[in-house]
Amino acid sequence: MTQTTQTWASPQHKRSVIWIVALATLAIIFDGYDLVVYGTVLPTLMADPTQLGEISAQQGGALGSYALIGVMVGALVTGAFGDRVGRRRMMLINIVWFSVGMGAAAFSTSIATFGGLRFFTGIGVGGLVATAGAVVAEFAPPGKRNLFNAIVYSGVPAGGVLASLLAILLRDAIGWRGLFLIGALPLVILLPIALVKLPESPAWLVSRGRLDKAQTICDKFGFPMPTAAPTAPTEKIGFPALATRKYALGTGLLGMMSFAGLLLTYGLNTWLPKIMADAGYNADGSLAFLLVLNGGAIVGGLIASKIADGRGPQSVIVTTFFLAAVALVMLTLGFPLPVLLTAVAIAGVGTIGTQVLVYGFVSNYYDTPARAAGVAWCAGFGRLGGIVGPIIGGLLIGAGFANNVNFYIFAVIALAGGLVTLFVPRPLQHNRRIDLPAAPSGTTVDA
Repeated sequence: MTQTTQTWASPQHKRSVIWIVALATLAIIFDGYDLVVYGTVLPTLMADPTQLGEISAQQGGALGSYALIGVMVGALVTGAFGDRVGRRRMMLINIVWFSVGMGAAAFSTSIATFGGLRFFTGIGVGGLVATAGAVVAEFAPPGKRNLFNAIVYSGVPAGGVLASLLAILLRDAIGWRGLFLIGALPLVILLPIALVKLPESPAWLVSRGRLDKAQTICDKFGFPMPTAAPTAPTEKIGFPALATRKYALGTGLLGMMSFAGLLLTYGLNTWLPKIMADAGYNADGSLAFLLVLNGGAIVGGLIASKIADGRGPQSVIVTTFFLAAVALVMLTLGFPLPVLLTAVAIAGVGTIGTQVLVYGFVSNYYDTPARAAGVAWCAGFGRLGGIVGPIIGGLLIGAGFANNVNFYIFAVIALAGGLVTLFVPRPLQHNRRIDLPAAPSGTTVDA
């Protein structure tokens, strides 16, 4: 089977992009692991005060939110600097940052220390999530950007699947501390590879006027040379660009989309095992729901992203938000277990899978001078929703409300997210772009 070089300039170009996508995906898998593993160990921490201390439902929700506060901070800081210091440097810094934080959290002996280290870890996670979208958007060929973004950000639910499986298989053998130490592995297995295989973005280098360096990287890795002019001295870069007439309305609505998507993502990942345990399922059974939630997000998110490359992401995101609302209501209706598992899988597509699509939408919504800031805004503001999600669950459970109330509230939020998505405008006509151009037509590269 062949594919025209409108997608790939050469076999080397294809290999280089695949390496970059693979590295970004592995990093995001560990990010997803980091953020989801807390939900897998929360019942243990609440049941055994000798680990960190007495943890109430409200405290459990708050501890789940500390990492997300860090993610918000990390994303916004990366947005402030990422369009100025480069994609590669931010990726490497944040791989180290979240790995060190994850490993240190495994040795916590108090609630305060654990909460502080979860915040610290979240800063690295937020920086990496914000940078990965810009990296993929600037290296991926135009016809594959939604798919490659979905592959990378499917690392979040894939990390959730990994956390769920390892908790089921290893929790009794290595305990919660061992599960956290696994999250530090990128420091020794991912960082060395990234140092060799992850180049700086030629599009970013061109935007900063470093044409010779961009050409050197293109020659080494087989990329086509970007052809657009460097950023004009008067053109706004980073966060200031988001407030311009070109982007302002879309930026606000994209932030609200991400708020809804991440509220649903982290609200369900944090509390679904506990809700199902309270409903009578044993520990492994309640974790199985978390596994299905994230597994559904991976499969459904990839299928939806392929559709989005052909039809555009906006209508697909509206559809998946509405599917989430329907599935969440289904969880309250007392259906048999196979139907409940199906509904949980659909909910995974409509919540976690939707957020995967949102990142792809956002990373291609902005031009290079504003791309890292735009993704960072989406990830950072959206984390406010991620912070609120676990807190809502903790407050409702602590107040004695029925589990169904959580699902109804989440369903309403999914509907609101779909409605917001409908009104996102196209950005005003771009007057400049820095993209990797398609290679000359007429030759083919093996797919």
